Amino acid sequence: MSEAERLHRHLIGQQGSRRSLNTPALVLDLEMLDRNIAEMASFASAHNVKLRPHSKTHKSADIARRQIAAGALGVCCAKLGEAEALGEAGIQQLHITSPVVTPQAITRLIALNGQVSDLMVVVDHPANVEALDAAAGKAGKPLTVVVDIDPGMHRTGVATPDGVVELVRKVAASKALRYAGVQFYCGRHQHIISFAERKAEIEERTEYLEGILGKLDAAGLKPGIVTGSGTGTHFIDAKLGVFTELQVGSYVFMDHDYNVCDLRGLDKPTFEQALQIDARVVSANHAGLVTVDAGLKAMATEKGPPPILKGAVEGSTTRFMGDEHLAVIAPEGQASPGHGEQVILTPPHCDPTVNMYESYHVVKGDTLVDIWPVTARGRSR
Repeated sequence: MSEAERLHRHLIGQQGSRRSLNTPALVLDLEMLDRNIAEMASFASAHNVKLRPHSKTHKSADIARRQIAAGALGVCCAKLGEAEALGEAGIQQLHITSPVVTPQAITRLIALNGQVSDLMVVVDHPANVEALDAAAGKAGKPLTVVVDIDPGMHRTGVATPDGVVELVRKVAASKALRYAGVQFYCGRHQHIISFAERKAEIEERTEYLEGILGKLDAAGLKPGIVTGSGTGTHFIDAKLGVFTELQVGSYVFMDHDYNVCDLRGLDKPTFEQALQIDARVVSANHAGLVTVDAGLKAMATEKGPPPILKGAVEGSTTRFMGDEHLAVIAPEGQASPGHGEQVILTPPHCDPTVNMYESYHVVKGDTLVDIWPVTARGRSR
């Protein structure tokens, strides 16, 4: 039994039970989550593009099932460990978006390929192709691979168009690998706040991708799938019509870093902030300033301190006060939250915040309705 279940299982179904949670608590608004999932599924259907949402955001078998039930092909995983965890929980359609290269990791990959019905993994180097081909050949079940293309980030992916063609040709000639297509993920562009600037940069990168696709087609190596994109560029990418599937992730939660981006050129949020952190005022001894119990250990911090969603007057700000504490500062002349009162925060960056918690406290309104495990928490190997 998880700590969250031990402390809070008895609160499930009790009206207003959210206010009785021990804090800090990672809270997920179920109705917002489901509306976000439905909105992205409807958008994809309208634009004739498939969804393969990225589970690195939520690391949850429960959320993956909801996405697949809404029409997703399956889910992406950033790491092999995430894929193993979701596979153990019954998710059968998995795509690993980072290369798996060491002998010990390849052994695990091949075992997972034998356990789930639909597994894909990226490759970006000839040595990796050879190692995967040999391992899959010994196991007796083909392994589906996607060639990763570097969009200019220099993180992973084949660096040149001709290099992509050569690697695809090597995969296609392999005995135990099945060439499925290519991956192209412009991670740097996802958080560009201005829609016009993001659109212009993605259009330029798409021209580069189209040039590579043209080379592959001319070589008789046309990819069956072109996978990539993300929450920040999903609208632009769908309109451009090059991707066959979108690897959207953060749309289910909408952290602050994404919420300030104009995702569809409408100058208003498209998705709802379903992921929240509940905190409590634990010290209130200074005018205009109180301390809550959610500090550096309660959320990812590289995007700065969290905005306040509810529980303080408009215009209130926050400041980290150490590992366990966060200051809530009211505008001059305004009252701060009272001693012991609830303050609801928006995570600055959802993916690494989720990885700090073992469970989601799933709510409808102010009522706790379920507790879901963070299935792949810490599975980063």
